[in-house]
Amino acid sequence: MKVLVIEDEAPASQKLIRLLNEIDAGIEVIDVLRSVEQTINWLSAHPCPDLIFMDIQLDDGLCFEIFEKCKIDVPIIFTTAYDEFALKAFKLNSIDYLLKPVNRDELKNALEKFNTIHRQQADYSLLESVIKKLQPPGKERFLVKIGAHYKSIPSTNIHCFYIIERCTFLYTDTAKSYPLDYSLCEIEQMVDPNLFFRISRDFIINYYAIRDMIAYSSNRLKITLPNWTEKEELLVSRERVANFKKWMDR
Repeated sequence: MKVLVIEDEAPASQKLIRLLNEIDAGIEVIDVLRSVEQTINWLSAHPCPDLIFMDIQLDDGLCFEIFEKCKIDVPIIFTTAYDEFALKAFKLNSIDYLLKPVNRDELKNALEKFNTIHRQQADYSLLESVIKKLQPPGKERFLVKIGAHYKSIPSTNIHCFYIIERCTFLYTDTAKSYPLDYSLCEIEQMVDPNLFFRISRDFIINYYAIRDMIAYSSNRLKITLPNWTEKEELLVSRERVANFKKWMDR
């Protein structure tokens, strides 16, 4: 089981990790994050863990700010030195709420609760995966508005989706851009993952539109698309390069 720990106090995170290892040797803590900003950046660049332990009061604010920026479907066990946020926490994905200092028995009970829920979800996920296999792999068309008119654009004709000044656009094989009402996160869930890859916070690109890939500074990659007219460069963020290369090498 892969676990993410979000905790700004080093002694508290170290104790939590030690207790987790004592309770279940199969638990892998994949990272420890200390702030709201760091967590938002991490979640936007990595696949979700199985479970998150989240302190409520972090270095740069309350953890609830994270949920305003990221969609989190992962079960969460909140930890805090105060119980004033308990009600708000349980309105999120919380399966338990532990007061510091974390007690071993209470932590074990919280993990048992998670495992029970996880088994139930696994049974549901198996059924869901069968249903998904019977459905189309991704959204086939996007409807855009051009003045008083509407136009339906096949996904195969879209070279990329991108964000500029908080607005989302699609860019076609005819070198035209059209605004969309969807967020980039929503589009990422809609399109065929075999055809499209999110290279950064601001870009999702079509595999068949890629003309060149060039090594760039800070271990990034620069992508070239045909007739790309916007001034923004298409860069694969450093955190996504490894997964991008795997995606390209299928």
